[in-house]
Amino acid sequence: MGEVFDIELFRSALRLATPLALAAMGGILSERSGVVNIGLEGQMLMGAFVGWAAAVALGSGWLGVLCGVAAGMLLGFLHALLTQRFRADHVVSGMAVNLLSAGLTVFLLRRFFERPPGASGVPNWGLEWLQPIPLLGGLLSNQSPFVMLMLILPFALHALLYHTVWGLRVRAAGESARKSRLAGIGVVAIRYRCVMLSGALAALAGTYLSLSQLNVFTEGMSAGKGFIALAAVIFGRWTPLGATAAALGFGFLDALQQRLQGETLFGVRVPSEVLLSLPYLLTIVALAGLVGRSIPPQDLGKQEEGE
Repeated sequence: MGEVFDIELFRSALRLATPLALAAMGGILSERSGVVNIGLEGQMLMGAFVGWAAAVALGSGWLGVLCGVAAGMLLGFLHALLTQRFRADHVVSGMAVNLLSAGLTVFLLRRFFERPPGASGVPNWGLEWLQPIPLLGGLLSNQSPFVMLMLILPFALHALLYHTVWGLRVRAAGESARKSRLAGIGVVAIRYRCVMLSGALAALAGTYLSLSQLNVFTEGMSAGKGFIALAAVIFGRWTPLGATAAALGFGFLDALQQRLQGETLFGVRVPSEVLLSLPYLLTIVALAGLVGRSIPPQDLGKQEEGE
């Protein structure tokens, strides 16, 4: 057992949970304002590609991250435009973003890169001063800065949503657009901003994949992580801390299935497919209300007239 549940397993779980948690924070921002963002997957994929391509062209991983985030914001603007200005169905618009990203990234990769080169990635932070601290030093020393951001951002977003006037307006826009308008809140403007920030965070998660984990882009490298992030949002009941806890749980299960390939747990050989399916099974359990009711914002996905 000690060989399975060691410190490296939990370090791996943090790394695997990072893109899920970052994208989930974006999903919460969008959906708390009333816009379903099933396009997290596409925004993550586009962020991964643009960030990597910019890092290759500019020779800087951090500039690549900025370019990737900008691409995600652009896709977020497109999703907001389709849903708020042209009143498209939120799910259809999100799937359009996913399909656009999937096709465009493959086309651009094959058109301009015969063999994808390695990029100047974002280096890990040593944080040697943490190493003497029991457990904490083992978990956080020599980790990616994205991991550190993943641990801090949920608390910052929680404070913004629940302890500021801006957060109150965002939540009001998602709960009742009509009452918010009567109170003088610009619902459409808030939704545009939140969906664009959502795209930025999803793209940030994508740049982590291409500039921190691998330093290269591969076709479809998001591999459904955007959808798992959306599951984390639902499982976490549309709260930053809850969604992060769910993402950490999903990351732990992913790390565990990688560790247990060919190994046994409590003397039983567990198929890796069973562990991979657990995040989805847990999401179904949450949606079924078996661990408490998961209640979305009341106006989530509803159309709103332009101002």
